[in-house]
Amino acid sequence: MADLPTRDAATLPGDVRDWLRSHTSTAADWPASRLMAAKGDTTISVVLPARNEAATVGVIVEMIRESLMRRYPLIDELVVVDSCSTDATARVAAEAGARVVRQDEALPELGVQRGKGEALWKGLASTSGDLVAFIDADLIGCPPEFVTGLLGPLLADPGIVYVKGCYRRPLVHQGRVEPDGGGRVTELVARPLLNLYWPRLAGFVQPLGGEYAGRREVLESVPFATQYGVEIGLLIDLLNRAGLDALAQVDLGQRRHRHQETEALAVMSTQIMLTAFARLAREGRDGLNAATATLAQFRHVPTTGGGTERQVVLNEIEVPERPPLATVRERAAKVPVRA
Repeated sequence: MADLPTRDAATLPGDVRDWLRSHTSTAADWPASRLMAAKGDTTISVVLPARNEAATVGVIVEMIRESLMRRYPLIDELVVVDSCSTDATARVAAEAGARVVRQDEALPELGVQRGKGEALWKGLASTSGDLVAFIDADLIGCPPEFVTGLLGPLLADPGIVYVKGCYRRPLVHQGRVEPDGGGRVTELVARPLLNLYWPRLAGFVQPLGGEYAGRREVLESVPFATQYGVEIGLLIDLLNRAGLDALAQVDLGQRRHRHQETEALAVMSTQIMLTAFARLAREGRDGLNAATATLAQFRHVPTTGGGTERQVVLNEIEVPERPPLATVRERAAKVPVRA
C-alpha cells in the first residue's frame, strides 16, 4: 500500500507507527479498473443506512449504479435501509434504482430497535455479498472513489478484513468554512477514549467515519451497537478478534455532509461512551482509574508545493490532583516553628 504522507509519525508507538505507514493508502491507489481485475468471483454489496435523507440518497444511488454497476460491474447488490424515515427517502432511493429494505421489516422476529447501528445490522442481514461496504446516505458530492477506495485493500490482500475511510471534514457554519472543523464528536470523545484505553487504534484518523467495508464472515462474527456507538464498537471488537494488521484505512479526500446540532451530538457522545465502557467491562478492565494518557491527534499543515499534508501531533495528558486545602493547612499547623 502507498504511504499516507504523515509528518512526525516517528513519535508514535512502534506498532501504531508501522501500521499507519503500511496499512494506510489513498483512494487513487484503487481505481475501478484495477479492482475489476482483482474481483474474480467475489460478490460485493453496498449498504446505505438512511433516515430522512431524501435530498441526497438518490444522487448517491445513481452514482453507484452508473459508475460501479453499469460502467464497471463491480457492485453486485445495492441496498438502502430506510431507518424509519418520515420523508420521501424510501421512494427516492427506489426510483433511483436501489432495493429498499425497511428497517423494522427485516428480521421482525427479533423485535424492534432504533438507531444507526440497527440499520447497518439489518442491512448486513438483508444482503449476501462476500464483501459489504457501508456508505452514509447524507454525503454531499459522493464520488465513486468513496466505494472503490474502501474495497481496494480487501480485494488486494486476503489478510485485510476491515477498511475504514478517512478524510478531511470541513465544517460550514454561518457562512464560514473550517477545513477541519467537522468531526467534533471524534475529536472530543472518540479519539480520547481510544488513546486512553485502546492505544493501538490511535492511528485511525476517522474512527467514527460512516464509510467502511469488511468481509462478511468477520462482520457477522461481532455485535453491532444499535445506536451511534456502532463505529467505535466495531473498531474495538475487530481489533480484539482479528488484530491490528487485519485492519486498514484509506484516505478518501474530503467528506461533506449534513451537520447535526449540538444537542444531537451530546446524545451521540453519550451513546459512544456507553459503547466503549461496555467493551471495557467485557475485557475485565476498569476504565475509570486512568490519570495519564498520550493523545495522538491529526492536523493538516501547508507544504512548500501549496498543498497540505497530515501531521501527527502527540500530547502527553496528565490530570494530577491537589489535596484538600484544609489538609495542607492542617499539616502546616502541626509543623513546629523554629526559633
